[in-house]
Amino acid sequence: MKKQGVSTAFVAASWIALGAGMVGFIVGLARAEMQLNEKGYYFTILLYGLFAVVSLQKAVRDRLENIKVTDIYYGICWFATLSSIILLAIGLWNATILPSEKGFYGFAFLLALFGAIAVQKNTRDNMTQE
Repeated sequence: MKKQGVSTAFVAASWIALGAGMVGFIVGLARAEMQLNEKGYYFTILLYGLFAVVSLQKAVRDRLENIKVTDIYYGICWFATLSSIILLAIGLWNATILPSEKGFYGFAFLLALFGAIAVQKNTRDNMTQE
């Protein structure tokens, strides 16, 4: 029996979430009145977080499908994901920006991470359908 593929609506919603989170975060950084090194820090955390959650999603999915994933790689994926969130939280806690800006960056970051996980899941699901 062939598995049902991912709906077009969910694929679109996932890409929109990823795009909205990333673009919102980056546009916010571009327009922010902060030093370039601060902008670089937040941009690097965004990239680190996106890579971490895609790796984690793949490692979790591989384990569920009985594909060998070493414990150390699995642990590194979790560590990278959690550390990206913690590093963003520490940066925002110590930032000299308005609380509303801190909230904006936090939510844009989490939306981008969720979107990346969903896009990775959809991509993998659609590949197994072929």
